[in-house]
Amino acid sequence: MQAEKIAIWREIERALRAEIEQGRYRPGDKLPTEAALATRFSVNRHTVRRALAAIEADGLTHARRGAGVFVAAKPTTYPLGRRVRFHQNLIAAGRTPAKEILRLETVAAAPREAEALRIEEGAPVHIWEGIALADGAPVTLFQSWFCATRFPDLKDDLEGTKSVTAALRRAGVLDYTRASTRLTAEAAGAMHALRLRLSQGAPLLRAVAVNVDPDGRPIEYGRTWFAGERVTLTVEG
Repeated sequence: MQAEKIAIWREIERALRAEIEQGRYRPGDKLPTEAALATRFSVNRHTVRRALAAIEADGLTHARRGAGVFVAAKPTTYPLGRRVRFHQNLIAAGRTPAKEILRLETVAAAPREAEALRIEEGAPVHIWEGIALADGAPVTLFQSWFCATRFPDLKDDLEGTKSVTAALRRAGVLDYTRASTRLTAEAAGAMHALRLRLSQGAPLLRAVAVNVDPDGRPIEYGRTWFAGERVTLTVEG
């Protein structure tokens, strides 16, 4: 009996899938372009595109508009509870944490920061903005505000340590907990997509939170955008 004929695009899909599973292309790696794959397999780009679509449908890859097709990383489990610590969370998940600082300056508090921190509108606040990475891949974009009057040296400590926990410890705050977290789903705009290396319109989960010291005084008001395809949020009691 004649063997069943397999469509060419399916053979390309199987070949690329095997190379990903064997580690030739690792999480975060960019696959060759459609043109390069078409040349390699002696087919047209439409056939390659169909094979790539099948792989993406299974979650092995994801396309970024204008950038190409990348091997998907296993989502990082990130717990949200009373104590949210970026470095500790990622290390516990077996990932290597890092941060890139985008902005660190002292400005006047806008109404929403002033309300969250229980300070006067226009009072000085330190704003800390950056990108958090796991194994070199960006997983969150964050913004945090702190009362500059209460923590005059915090900006320098954040720059030196790149850690809120370490910087607050230097300021005499040995512990802090999450008082509230509000989660909202949204689509990535152009700037968020660029910074998180996502396609525009990719799913994000935005968290707006307030952290307090042991006496219940607000010390940090923050907004965090999680890359939906790279993070699995878990809520702890």
